[in-house]
Amino acid sequence: MSCDYIALATPGVQTLKPYQTGKPMDELERELGIKNIVKLASNENPLGPGRMALQAARHALEGLHRYPDGAGFHLKSALAEKFSLRVEQITLGNGSNDVLELIGRAFLGRGDEVIFSQHAFAIYPLVTLACSATPVEVPAQLFGHDLAAMADAITERTRLIFLANPNNPTGTWFHQHALEAFMARVPDTVLVVLDEAYVEYVEETGYPNGFDYLDRFPNLIVTRTFSKIYGLAALRAGYAVANPQITNVLNRVRQPFNMNSVALAAAEAALNDANYIEDSKSENTTGLVQITEGLSALHLHAIPSVANFIAFDCGRPAQPLYDALLREGVIVRPIASYGMPNHLRVSIGLAAENERFLQALAKVLA
Repeated sequence: MSCDYIALATPGVQTLKPYQTGKPMDELERELGIKNIVKLASNENPLGPGRMALQAARHALEGLHRYPDGAGFHLKSALAEKFSLRVEQITLGNGSNDVLELIGRAFLGRGDEVIFSQHAFAIYPLVTLACSATPVEVPAQLFGHDLAAMADAITERTRLIFLANPNNPTGTWFHQHALEAFMARVPDTVLVVLDEAYVEYVEETGYPNGFDYLDRFPNLIVTRTFSKIYGLAALRAGYAVANPQITNVLNRVRQPFNMNSVALAAAEAALNDANYIEDSKSENTTGLVQITEGLSALHLHAIPSVANFIAFDCGRPAQPLYDALLREGVIVRPIASYGMPNHLRVSIGLAAENERFLQALAKVLA
C-alpha cells in the first residue's frame, strides 16, 4: 500500500483505538460453542423491553417507508411534560453517546481543553481527541470524581467538563452539595456536561437531579438515555437538556433524522410506563444486594454502587478471570482500559443470572 491512510487522519484520531463494546452472546457461542450464555457485561435491563414500548415499536414498523419526524415532536413533548421542561431545551440523539459527540463537535476545537475524571466513561476522551481538543484527566478519589480537584484544573483553555453521576464503570456518585459547590466555581464560558445515564436507579438521599439546576446554571447540559432502565438499548435513544441557546447550537450540527421512527415511538411509550420502571428498579435493587453479598462471601471487595452494575477487585489481574468466566458461559466486562486492571464490572441481571455468575466466579477463583 503506497499511502499511510492512518497518517491522513487528524492527530487526535490517530491516537484513538476503536471503542470496545461488551462481548456479544452470539460471538461467544461462535468462538466456544457454548449455549445458555448469561451476559452481564453491558449494563442492560434484564427484564427486556416493556410491553408498552413493544406495542409502540410494532405499530411504528408500519411506517418504515416514511422518514421519521426529524424534530421528534411527540417524544420531546412527552419529555417536557414529564420533567417540567421546555421543548426548546431538548436535543434528541441516537443514544446519549450521539448527544455527547454532538456537544464535542459543536463546541470543541484545537487548543481547547476538556476535563474529566480518572476511571470515567471512555467516550469522554474519545470525543475530546476526535475533536482535536486536549484531554485533562483528573485523578479520582476512592474511584469517584474529585470535584474540588476538577475545579482546580480549570484554565483559560478549558471549554468543556464531563461529569458522570453515577459514574460508569465504578458506580460511584456525588452529593448535591458537592455539585453545587463545583458549579459555583465554573466560569459561565465553560460548559459542564452532567451525564445521568443511570439516574433512574438511584435512591440515595442527597442525590442531585440535574434538571433542577438548569435554570440556575445556564452552562449546564444534562444527558440521559433510554438504554438502561427503559430497556431500549438496541434502539439507541437518548437526549440532552440545556438552555435553549445551547440546544440551538447542537441542532446546527445534529444530523437530520438522527432518531428513527421506531426508537421515537418506543421511547415515548417507555417514558410513561410507570409499572415497568418500578419493576426494573426493584429488580435492580434486589440484584445489587444479591451480588454485593455474594462477592463479600468470596472475600472480594466491591466498589459501592448506586447504578445497575458493580465493579469489584479480583485481588489479581482480572483478564484471566474474565477469560475463565467466558468458558463458563458468563460474560462480564474487564475494565483495564479504565485504569483498573484488577477489576471486573458485572451488570445486575435476573436473580438466576446473578446466581449463575456468582457460582461461576467461585469456580474460577478456586
